[in-house]
Amino acid sequence: MHQAAKEPAPPRDERRVLWYLRKIPLLEGVGGEHLRALAAVVEIKEFRRRQIVYLPGDPGEHVFFLQGGRVKCSKVSRDGKELTLDYHGPGAFFGELCVFAGAPREEMAEAMKNAIVALLPREPLRDLIFADSVLAFRFAQVLAQRRRSAETRLEHFVFRDVHAKLAALLLELGREYGHETEDGIKVDLKITHQEMANLIGSTRETISLALASFRKRNLVHLLGRTVVLVDREGLAALC
Repeated sequence: MHQAAKEPAPPRDERRVLWYLRKIPLLEGVGGEHLRALAAVVEIKEFRRRQIVYLPGDPGEHVFFLQGGRVKCSKVSRDGKELTLDYHGPGAFFGELCVFAGAPREEMAEAMKNAIVALLPREPLRDLIFADSVLAFRFAQVLAQRRRSAETRLEHFVFRDVHAKLAALLLELGREYGHETEDGIKVDLKITHQEMANLIGSTRETISLALASFRKRNLVHLLGRTVVLVDREGLAALC
């Protein structure tokens, strides 16, 4: 059951909503007239940590643009097993397939940190994509990248052992969320062993053992829930 969302925040006014829209990378370069039209229909909401954004079966009526925080998209089986599809950080969007077909949601989206989300109705956004070739190309680029990532992850599921899958995941997290430090690439994404397991179709216990092995081989350092990639070449050799 949905938890009740907080009141939309910050208080709605056109200047503040336009400010949020201009911070969305996908909408960079969109003209002021189009942005004002979107501002008239967009809704800004806050979601608390662990609050559900949407569930399978919910109407596919909006595309969600993340202004702050972190959101996880996943699928959950009838027996409660979870497969994490992706994590999204500030500037990213999710729930985008409704642009093409307003079918009910097939996945679940959950705030992993307090999040500020802009909800754009699918029809105005679709009309803008059809009218703006640059925006359409950017949108297609993101979809293509997500398709490639999904295919790579599927390949890993089928053909790789857990050490190879975990090494590939850590390298991907390093590319998306990492920054260089004296010790290596620090992944600025606090992620639990269970969340890693959900991303690669494994178990928490198996991930813990694999990470301990990586640490002994000086491939990674573990600082609580933060991972530092010490030897990227060594990790890549496992993939």
